Amino acid sequence: MGSRGPKPLPTNVHLLRNNPSKKTAAQLMDSLQPEIELPGAPSHLLPEAKKEYRRIKDELVRYGLVSKIDRAALCLYLSSWAELVYAEKMLARKMKTAQKKMDEAEAAGQEYTGGDGMTEITTNGNVIYSPWWVIANKMRGQVDKFLSNFGMSPSSRGRVSQSNHLQRDLFDDEDGKRAGGFGEI
Repeated sequence: MGSRGPKPLPTNVHLLRNNPSKKTAAQLMDSLQPEIELPGAPSHLLPEAKKEYRRIKDELVRYGLVSKIDRAALCLYLSSWAELVYAEKMLARKMKTAQKKMDEAEAAGQEYTGGDGMTEITTNGNVIYSPWWVIANKMRGQVDKFLSNFGMSPSSRGRVSQSNHLQRDLFDDEDGKRAGGFGEI
């Protein structure tokens, strides 16, 4: 069973609204703030996924919406995007072929009994959705989910907060000397 009710508001919204839920300071400040850093794109990504990576990478860093720990989620988004683009291209090709067959049948004075590209006729005469249409719809849902995870859709921007990354480095240099007075008495 899924979670009930609206998604919880991010810490920054609680603070802007003077903490109406009366959360403790520890609850408000106890959130992971990873360093803003763009994870590298894996070499196995499809060309369309790499194109999308190049398109969004600067924006994700600019708005503090990505860190190295987000690599898997970012790869899933990019792969879903590439699969959506491929499915839509194949669907457009099927629709163009179906339209051509319809025009040929009309010119010959015959009735066209095939699918329209969005639908197909099976060997026993049943009408089914095109597999490319089904795949495209599935990928649209996945892309929308990942856009929401990264705050890249208009409705999700209010729920996603950028990383502050206020934590200071514990070690300054390679020899292990502590920086900033941590641990010094």
